[in-house]
Amino acid sequence: MPGKNLSREEAQKRAGLIEVESYRVHLDLASAPDPASATFRSTTTLTFRAATPGADSFADLLAPGVRSVTLNGRTLDPAEVFDGTRVALPDLAAHNVLVVDADCAYSRTGEGLHRFTDPVDGETYLYTHFEPADARRVFANFEQPDLKAPFSFTVTAPAAWDVYANAVHESVQEQGAARVWRFAPTRPISTYLTAVVAGPYHVVRDHYRRELPDGTTLEIPLAATCRRSLAEHFDADEILTVTKQGLDFFHQEFDYPYPFGKYDQCFVPEYNIGAMENPGCVTFREEFVFRSKVTEAAYEGRANVILHEMAHMWFGDLVTMKWWDDLWLKESFADFMGSFGLIGAGTRYRAAWITFANRRKAWAYQQDQYPTTHPITADIRDLEDAKLNFDGITYAKGASVLKQLVAYVGRDAFFEGARRYFQRHAYGNTVLGDLLGALEETSGRDLKSWSASWLETSGVNSLTPQVTCDAEGRITELAVLQDGDTLRPHRVAIGLYDLDGTGALVRTGRVEADVAGARTVVEVPAGRPRPALVLVNDEDLTYCKVRFDEVSLATLRSGLGAMTDPLARALAWSAAWNLTRDALMPARDYLDLVLRFAGQESDIGVLQSLHQQARAALDYYADPAWRAEGGRLLAECALRELRAAEPGSDHQLAWARFLATVAEGAEHLQLLTGLLDGTARIDGLAVDQELRWEFWLALAAAGSATAGEIEGELRRDNTASGKQRAVKCLAALPTPGAKAAAWAAVVDSDELPNALVEAQIAGFAQPGQRELTAGYTDTYFALLEQVWAQRSIEIAMRIVGGFFPRLQTERSTLDATDAWLDAHPHAAPALRRLVLECRDNLARALRAQDRDRG
Repeated sequence: MPGKNLSREEAQKRAGLIEVESYRVHLDLASAPDPASATFRSTTTLTFRAATPGADSFADLLAPGVRSVTLNGRTLDPAEVFDGTRVALPDLAAHNVLVVDADCAYSRTGEGLHRFTDPVDGETYLYTHFEPADARRVFANFEQPDLKAPFSFTVTAPAAWDVYANAVHESVQEQGAARVWRFAPTRPISTYLTAVVAGPYHVVRDHYRRELPDGTTLEIPLAATCRRSLAEHFDADEILTVTKQGLDFFHQEFDYPYPFGKYDQCFVPEYNIGAMENPGCVTFREEFVFRSKVTEAAYEGRANVILHEMAHMWFGDLVTMKWWDDLWLKESFADFMGSFGLIGAGTRYRAAWITFANRRKAWAYQQDQYPTTHPITADIRDLEDAKLNFDGITYAKGASVLKQLVAYVGRDAFFEGARRYFQRHAYGNTVLGDLLGALEETSGRDLKSWSASWLETSGVNSLTPQVTCDAEGRITELAVLQDGDTLRPHRVAIGLYDLDGTGALVRTGRVEADVAGARTVVEVPAGRPRPALVLVNDEDLTYCKVRFDEVSLATLRSGLGAMTDPLARALAWSAAWNLTRDALMPARDYLDLVLRFAGQESDIGVLQSLHQQARAALDYYADPAWRAEGGRLLAECALRELRAAEPGSDHQLAWARFLATVAEGAEHLQLLTGLLDGTARIDGLAVDQELRWEFWLALAAAGSATAGEIEGELRRDNTASGKQRAVKCLAALPTPGAKAAAWAAVVDSDELPNALVEAQIAGFAQPGQRELTAGYTDTYFALLEQVWAQRSIEIAMRIVGGFFPRLQTERSTLDATDAWLDAHPHAAPALRRLVLECRDNLARALRAQDRDRG
C-alpha cells in the first residue's frame, strides 16, 4: 500500500493548527513468530492542542484495518473517518485526546515494522524504519518533522525476546508466554526518529563515562546487537571503541552533552539504507557485520557511518529541520562530520579525506550534473520528493560545501556557531537562516552571498589552469578558468608538481588563492619554471571538477602512478574519471591509466573505486566494438596484479574480487573454478564464503555454472546472505528462463522481501547478456506507472531504477525513454525524476562511446 502523499502545504497548515503534547503507543508483537500472522495490534493515545477549536484536521495511519477511533471521549466510526491512509479528525477542541486502535501490517519491504525469519535457526527479528514517513505504518501520528513530542512506548513481545526503543525501559512484566516492556518517555523528537527493535538479538554491553565542565559525570549505557547466528562474526569491541572515540570528539566540539540517555546500535537484516539515526537506538544494515575477510576500506566505511549517525544526535535529532526542504541541516552535516570525526576523534582511519575526495564527491558530481539536480536547500513539495532527496546533493555535495565553509569561517568560529545553534534550538525545528545566523555571529562574516552561491543554486563548476610561459619556459602568468551555469567563489590550493631525481612526481610549489568569475589570475613566484603538472584544488578545499592544461594532462598520462602524495593522486584519478564521464577523455585512455597505474595505488579505497570505474567505463563508455578487447586487457591485468600482490593483503583480495567481475575467457573462468573446488590456489588468498559467492556469480553470468551447482553452494551457506547471493546468481544465468523468472518474481508478484528484490534485479542485467535482456525494454516502459501506483515507494524506486535498460546503450533505447517521457508529462514527479536520471546516464554513455570511437 503506497500511502497518501502528504504535501508541504498540508503539513504547514496542520503545523499552524496543532501542537502535540505526547504520544503513548502500545504495540502487541506477540504474534510475530507466527508467519501466518500478517498484522499486529497498535494502540495510540495522542494528546494535542488545537489553535482553532472547531477546526478539522487529520492524523496519518497506513494500516489494513482500524478497530476503533475515539476523539475526546466520543466514538468515531472507522468506516467514516479512516480511508486507509488518514484518520479524519472533525470538530477539534482546544485540548484533544485521540485514541486509535488499529491492526497494522508486518512489513517485508524494510518500511514500517520489518519482520525477518533467520533461515539458520528459524528465529524471528523485528525492527522499524520510518524515514521519511513510515511511522504511520506502525502507529497513528502526525507524520511531519516539525510536530515533535515525547513518546512513551509499551511493547508486548515473546518472553524470550529483548526489546529496544529510543529510551531506557522502566519495567518488564511477565504476561503468560509474553513479556510487556514499558519504556520511559523520550525527549521531544519527530515521528520519523522513533524506533523499536525486537527479537532474540545477541547483545554486547558497555558504558561511556565523561566528566562534564560543571563537575558532574555523564554516564551513557552502550549496547551493540546483531542476530544470534551472526554473533561469531560480530566485532563489537571495534564498534564500541569507535563509538567511545566519537562521543569524546562530539562532546569536545559541540559542548552539549549527549541528550538521549542510552546509546544502542542495532545491526539488523534486510535493511534498505546504511543506517538510521534513531536517538538512543541507531539501526545499521547488518552487512556491516563482516562474515568474511574485507579490506581496511570496509572497516573505515563502517566507522564513518558510526560517526555519521552519532553526529545526527545533535544535527537532526536534538535540532531538526522544519520540513524536508532543509534536509541538508542534518544530512550534509552528518556526512561531513563522518569524515571530519574519523580524523578528529583519533581513530585509526587516517585516510578519511582521501576516501571523501575519491568516493563521496564522485557521487555528488554525478548527481549535480543530472537535469534533476537541485540546490542543497531544495524545494520539497511532498513526501515522494523527500524520499528521492536523500541523494548525492544533500549528502556529499552538502558535506563538500561544509568542508569549504569551515575553511572560510575558520574552525573555531564554525564550532562555536554550532554550539550556539544547539543551545538556542534544542528539541526544536529550524530553517536555513537559524544556522547561518549563528555562524555569522561567531565568524563576523556575511554568509548571505555565500549561501546564495553554494546552498541555493545547483550545478558544479569546472576549474582549469591556464599557464603562459616565456621562451625559456618560465611562467609569466598562471590563471584559473571557471565554467558552469553559476560562477562561484572558490578558495583553492594550486599544487605545482615536478619529477624529482628518482622519477617521483612531487609537489614543488603551492599557491592558495580565491577564484571568482570566469578567469582569475594567480600570483606565482617570479621566474618560476613551468611545472610538469598543475593541480587545481590540491588538498581538495573546494567543490569542483578539476581539469588540466595539455602539459599537465600529458604528465598524468605518463606518470600518474608516480605521484607520491596519496590525496593528490586520488584527486588526479577523480579528475581523469570526470573527464571520461564528460566525454573529454576516451574511455580506452582512462582504462589505459588503470591498466598501467592501478597496480601502484597504495590506498585500498581508491583502488577499489578504480575497479568499479574501470568496469563502468568498459560497460557504458567504451566503443562497443572494442569492449571484447578491453575486457580481455582488464582480465589479464587483474590476474597479473592478483599474482603480484602481497599474500593475504587487502590488495590481493581487491584484485581477486576484480578478477571475478571481469573474468570472461576460459583461462580466467577455469582459475575461478579451480579456486572454488580446491584444485587451484594462490598463496595467501583465503577463498572464504563471500569470495566464493563472487566467483559463483562470475561463473553463472558466463554460463559456466548450473542452477544445481548454485543451489549446492546455498546448502553450504544456508544463511540470509547466502540466499541473497544464490538468488542473484540464478538471475544471472544466461538463459531466457532465468531472466523471465527474475522479472516475474519482482514485477508480477509482491511476495519477495526487499533484500531478494534487490538480488533479483542485480542478477538480471549482466554486461555480457545484452541481447538476452533487450526484449524487456518495451515491457519496462509499459509497466512504470502501474508499478509506481501499486508498490511501496521503496520497492517502486528499486524496480524503476534497477530494471531500466541501462546496458542497452543504443539510440533506440534513448528514443524509447524520450517517448515515454513525452507521453507521460503528468506522471508522478518523483517517477519522472528517476526516469530522467536514467535517461541522462544513457545519453552520457552514448556521447562517451562516440568520443571513444575517435
